[in-house]
Amino acid sequence: MFEKVTAYPGDPILSLNEDFQRDPRSGKVNLSIGIYFDDNGKLPVMEAVQQAVQQVLAGPGARPYLPMSGLADYRSAVQSLVFGSSCEAQKAGRIATLQTLGGSGALKVGSDFLKRYFPDSQVWISDPSWENHRVLFEGSGFKVNTYPYYDSNTGGLRFDEMLAAIEGLPARSIVLLHACCHNPTGVDLNHEQWQALVPVLRERNLIAFVDMAYQGFGDGLDEDAYAPRLLADAGITCLVANSFSKNFSLYGERCGGLSVVCADKDEAQRVLGQLTCTVRANYSNPPTHGASVVARVLNTPALRSLWESELGAMRERILAMRHAIHKGLQGHVHGPALERYLSQRGMFTYTGLSAEQVDRLRAQYGVYVLRSGRMCVAGLNKNNVGVVASAVAAVQS
Repeated sequence: MFEKVTAYPGDPILSLNEDFQRDPRSGKVNLSIGIYFDDNGKLPVMEAVQQAVQQVLAGPGARPYLPMSGLADYRSAVQSLVFGSSCEAQKAGRIATLQTLGGSGALKVGSDFLKRYFPDSQVWISDPSWENHRVLFEGSGFKVNTYPYYDSNTGGLRFDEMLAAIEGLPARSIVLLHACCHNPTGVDLNHEQWQALVPVLRERNLIAFVDMAYQGFGDGLDEDAYAPRLLADAGITCLVANSFSKNFSLYGERCGGLSVVCADKDEAQRVLGQLTCTVRANYSNPPTHGASVVARVLNTPALRSLWESELGAMRERILAMRHAIHKGLQGHVHGPALERYLSQRGMFTYTGLSAEQVDRLRAQYGVYVLRSGRMCVAGLNKNNVGVVASAVAAVQS
C-alpha cells in the first residue's frame, strides 16, 4: 500500500542533534540546537515555574477540554506581554489571541488561516530564515520566496535592499518578520529601521506576520516586543506568533500564542472565530498544564517578578558568553568575523564558518554547529567556551 512513500531526510537541526547524542566523546559540545542551557550545561528549571507548577497541581485535579481558543487567563496574559498593558488596540478589543501548540503551532494556524482568505498571496521570508518557516508555509500551500536580509561580508543587515524588495511586492503579499534575536543570524532591525518599514507595509497593503520566539533574550521583554507594538500602534493589520519555550524553559509543554491585530472589535471577534475553526481542523483544542503554569506566573505579581529576574539572568549569561568567545578569538579571528559575536543578539550567531570548516569542527574537535555556520551561543558555558574558541580559531586559521 505504501511502497511509493519516500524516506524522510530529517530536519537538519534535529538530525545533527541526534548525531551529537550518538557521539561517544566526553568533551563534545552541542551548539546546534536552539535550546538555552545554564552554566553547568543543563536545561534550567526556573524557580518561578516550579512554584507555579506546585500551585497548579494543588488545585482541582480534573482536566476537562479547554475551549478551542485556549485558556482565557493565558490568552489575556499573552496579549499584555506581547503588546504591552497600555496598548490601545488591546483596550479597544481589536486583537484576537489564540493559545497554540508552541510558536510553530501559531505559525501553522496563522498560515492555514491566511491561505483560506488570501489563496493567491505568496509568502516572503528573510534570506536566510529559520528552516521551518519555509516548511510550514509551503505545507499550507503557499509559494515561499525570500527578501534580502543578511550581509555575509559584514555580519550585519542589508536593510536598504530589504526595504527596496518589500516596496516592490504585490499587494497582500505575506511578509514574515522576526521581532528580535533573528534566527539564524542574530541580526535585528533597529528602531529607526522598523519605523521606516511601517509605512511601506501600509502603502503596499502587505500582511505582516511577526515571529517572536525569543522575547526577553535580546534587550528585555518590552524592548524585544518593539516591532509588534509599533505595528499595533500604527494601525497595521498583522499577525504575531509568540512562544514560551525559551523564555520559560518549557520546551516540551508547547506553549505559544497567535495574535491578530484587526481594524475593529467586530472584525477581531470574527477573526477569532475563524482561527478557532482552523484549530478545530488541526488539533481541536490545546493542552491545559503548560498554559496554566504560564498564566499563573504572568498573572501573579510575585511570580512574575521572580520570572523576569531569572530571565534577565539568562539574558546576561548569554551576553557574557558572547564576550568570552570574542575574547578567546582575539588574535586569531579578525574584523567582522570577530565583531559579529558582539554585534549580533540573542541565542544565535552566524559565525561565517564554511560548511567544510563546520565539518572539521565536528570531526576533529567534537564541536557541533549547523553547516550554515549558525552557532547557538546559549550552549556555551564557562567550562567549554575556551575549548570552542580554540577549535574555531584552528579551523579558521
